[in-house]
Amino acid sequence: MQKSKVTHLSGSAARRRPRIILAALSAMAVLGAAAPVQAEYPAKIIKIVVPFSSGGGTDTIARTLAQEISSDLGKPVIIENKPGAGTVIGTQTVATSEPDGYTLLLASFAHAVNPSLNSKLPFDPHKDFAAVSLIARSLNIVVVNPASKIKSIPDLIAEAKANPGKLNYGTFGTGTSAHLAGELFKAMANVNLTTVAYRGAAPAITDLLGGQIDVIFTTVASAASLVGGGQLRALAVTTAERSPAFPDLPTVAEGGLPGYAAESWYGLYAPAKTPAPIIERLNKAVARAIQSAAFKRLESNEGLIMVGGSPEKLDRYVQDEEARWRKLIKDANIKVE
Repeated sequence: MQKSKVTHLSGSAARRRPRIILAALSAMAVLGAAAPVQAEYPAKIIKIVVPFSSGGGTDTIARTLAQEISSDLGKPVIIENKPGAGTVIGTQTVATSEPDGYTLLLASFAHAVNPSLNSKLPFDPHKDFAAVSLIARSLNIVVVNPASKIKSIPDLIAEAKANPGKLNYGTFGTGTSAHLAGELFKAMANVNLTTVAYRGAAPAITDLLGGQIDVIFTTVASAASLVGGGQLRALAVTTAERSPAFPDLPTVAEGGLPGYAAESWYGLYAPAKTPAPIIERLNKAVARAIQSAAFKRLESNEGLIMVGGSPEKLDRYVQDEEARWRKLIKDANIKVE
């Protein structure tokens, strides 16, 4: 008969063994508790923080998204507008929230350019957030007064070169997509347009209609109805490709600046360390939402191009945007006032 083998532990090993077993049991308990929480997500109201005032384009997209994913997830999704400091206040709110999937951020162009505009951000846009999904890209359009002799992008470039510093363009908000679209145009066309800053699109368009300024790079939502009614003349779209909403309108690149592209975008984020199953659940909800009839209507009304895709796709896109605008912001010495 074989003798059973007995493993003898050293004194120190024997003392460590209960601690090892206890640690393993504790880890299993944590995993066991976390799994049901993730499996039942969502179990309560979800909040999407919009770092802008209500009524703007980002707010409209957030509310449409909230309505669609609420139906998908089976729980209410509410919007909390927290404007201020160029989106920093609302963004920081999400960065410091619990990573449980119940507080989300509807981010836009500012998320990629704020690190270049502000060296003292109270959060890290990469380390403090978990990407959920890119929602859509958004174009700007170049518009002039219909009485202007400028009828195309080549006309605008020629007029600016012939009269350096005499043409002016309206901007609204330092570092906004509309502002940087104009700065990119100036840099690539090697022209000097005088910048006139406004508090919003409405007063800038009012002065354009009145002939006080010459051109604006503006959002579709702010100008589409005026273009359609003949009160403004659209010269081009700022995206790399033509817009389905304006199929006959050329791009700035087609108008004589090859490689020109300037666009805004909208993406959904959660706080860093949000569990992967929750991120996946939200990502799938966004993918279904942007195929809805409500988002189809926004494609033409807001000049959107629906995107979707994996969280990694949003990460790569924003990193590319951050890199491409960093140089322009530095070269043009653009700073937050």
